[in-house]
Amino acid sequence: MIEDLMATLSLAEGAAWSAFVVFLRVGAMMALLPAFGETVVPVRVRLALGLAFTAIIWPAIQAGLPAQPSGAIGLSGFVLAETGTGVFLGLVLRLFVITLQVAGTIAAQSTSLSQIFGGTAGADPLPAMGHVLLVAGLALAALLDLHVRVAQFLIFSYELIPAGHMISPQIVAEAGVAEIGHSFALAFTLAAPFLVASLLYNVTLGVINRAMPQLMVAFVGAPAITAGGLFLLLLTAPVIVGLWSEELFGFLRAPFGPR
Repeated sequence: MIEDLMATLSLAEGAAWSAFVVFLRVGAMMALLPAFGETVVPVRVRLALGLAFTAIIWPAIQAGLPAQPSGAIGLSGFVLAETGTGVFLGLVLRLFVITLQVAGTIAAQSTSLSQIFGGTAGADPLPAMGHVLLVAGLALAALLDLHVRVAQFLIFSYELIPAGHMISPQIVAEAGVAEIGHSFALAFTLAAPFLVASLLYNVTLGVINRAMPQLMVAFVGAPAITAGGLFLLLLTAPVIVGLWSEELFGFLRAPFGPR
């Protein structure tokens, strides 16, 4: 009976260690994930979500997890490696949130609406346009089963970066630069209709000002660009958040690959 009890304790210890390993990566990512890691989400809720994702992912990858390293140095290195991996993957996904924020800021600046601030899902206030796009994008991602895609991404991440392995700085630099460049390119693409409208507005105002110098074109044009920007937001917001969600889910399906 004592031998059976010792075997049970050994199994429980191994299960607790493997669950702890999974929680290290999941917990680090949970602080940065889109929708789940926003500052408006209470810390206790994020902790509960981290435990829930751990319970989902742990059965799928526990067989491939390494044994507990011996010694404090080995254990500390393992913890740092897993936490660093989770932070890196979370930061890459956080870039998609920054993409919507940048796109909304560009759109608001182009249509003279950057001084109108709305609420924000993050720490810093955003222009009203950026807040609308951010909340709409996160809501759409949640409706399209973001939690399922994130769980699949986390399971696949152990194939990309095995547990306990430190990411190479060269890979972090190359992948980080590529994803940052892609993020800003996507933000500019999403805000392109507002940039085109702003260009046409300024060219038209310049022509009118040259034809009638005595007319205060700024007073005439300001209401027009404001109303036009809001109308353009009404037309393009569904397309913008749709394209953004496709890019997000495309990355979750094929991380760091062609999308």
